[in-house]
Amino acid sequence: MIWGVAGVLILCTLLPLSKVPFGAIRGLAFPREQFLGLALLLAVAFASIQGPTTTSGMIGIALMLGVAALQALYITKFTPLWRKQSLAASPDLRRETDRHFSLLAANVKKSNRDYGKLIALVEARVPDIFMAIEVDQDWIDALDESLGKNYAQRIDVPLDNGYGLCVMSKLPLSEVEVRELVTREVPSIRARVHLPVGEDFRLYVVHPEPPVIEHDTKGRDSEIALVGIEAEKDPLPAVVSGDLNDVAWSTTTRRFQRLSGLLDPRVGRGMYNTFSATMPWMRWPLDHLFHDPQFRLLEMDRLDKIGSDHFPMWFVLALAKTEAAESDPEESDPEEEQETKDMIKEERKRDRDPIGEDWEDKDD
Repeated sequence: MIWGVAGVLILCTLLPLSKVPFGAIRGLAFPREQFLGLALLLAVAFASIQGPTTTSGMIGIALMLGVAALQALYITKFTPLWRKQSLAASPDLRRETDRHFSLLAANVKKSNRDYGKLIALVEARVPDIFMAIEVDQDWIDALDESLGKNYAQRIDVPLDNGYGLCVMSKLPLSEVEVRELVTREVPSIRARVHLPVGEDFRLYVVHPEPPVIEHDTKGRDSEIALVGIEAEKDPLPAVVSGDLNDVAWSTTTRRFQRLSGLLDPRVGRGMYNTFSATMPWMRWPLDHLFHDPQFRLLEMDRLDKIGSDHFPMWFVLALAKTEAAESDPEESDPEEEQETKDMIKEERKRDRDPIGEDWEDKDD
C-alpha cells in the first residue's frame, strides 16, 4: 500500500514537468505544498514500517525525499527564505501619497448571494480601485446600490457564465476597453488609470478559464501569455490583476513573467493562498497581482472570507520615479515568444464555449 501511494505521488510530481498543456497534467502543479507534506509523511512511514536500514526502506526514503526536494524547489521562492522580487517602498515614497493607490480584488463566486460581507469589506478598506470577478447582474445591482455613490468610475461586464467582471474606481479612468482576447464570452478589461500626481498606469483585469481534467489549457495559457506580451509593449507601467486560475509557480505564470517583465510581490514574502476558502487542507495562490518594476509595494494582505470559495486580496502600491531593473524576472527568448504567438493564433481559431460556464448554475 505504501509503495502504491508513493508511486502515485512520484507520477504526480513528474507529469507536470512535461509541460503538456492539458488540465489533468497542469492541475497536478497546483498542490505542491500538499505533495511536499505527503512526501515527508511517506518518508517517515518507510522508515517506520520497512526500516531505515533495509534496502526497500532506504530506496523509499530516498525517493520521497527527492519528491519533497523537487516540490520545495518550486515553492520556496514564495517564502521569506527567497530574495524579494517586488521592492518595498522607501520612507520618502511612503510619504508621497499622491503616488499611491490601493486595490481590493475579489472573486465573489457568482452563486454566492451574501453581498453584505463583501460590501462591508469594501466600506471598511475604502480601496481606490475595487475589482470583482464572477459577477452577474444581481451582483452588479447590489454593489451599485451600496457602493455606487462612492465610486464614480465604473466598468460593468455582468455575465451569467461565471466570467463577469466589475471594476469600481475612485481614480479617473480612460481608454477603457472590454475585450474577448482569446475565447468567446471570456472577457478582460484594459484601462488607463490616472494618479493624483499626474502620472498614469495601465490596469489589466483578467479571469481566464480554469484547468479541467478532460480539456486542454491552451485557452487559459494563451490569454495569460497575450496579456503579458501586451503589458511588455505598453508605453505605460502596467498592473495585471485577477483570478488567473493558475498558481504562482506554474509553467504558464512563469512564462507570463518572462514575457511581460512584471514582478510578483509574493516572491520572497509568502504564498497568500486565496483558494480554497472552504477547504483549508487544499489551498494555493490563484488570485494575483503583477506590476511593472517602477512600482513599489506598501501593503499586501489576504482578507477575511466573504462567502466565496476565494479569499479577497488587498494591495497598496506606489509608482516610483525610477525603475528597479535589478528586480526583473528572467527574460523570455525569441523561440519561446514565437511558440507562444503560434499557440495564441491557433487558440483564437477555435470556436467553442467557455469551460465551466454552467458550473455556477448547478450551485444556484
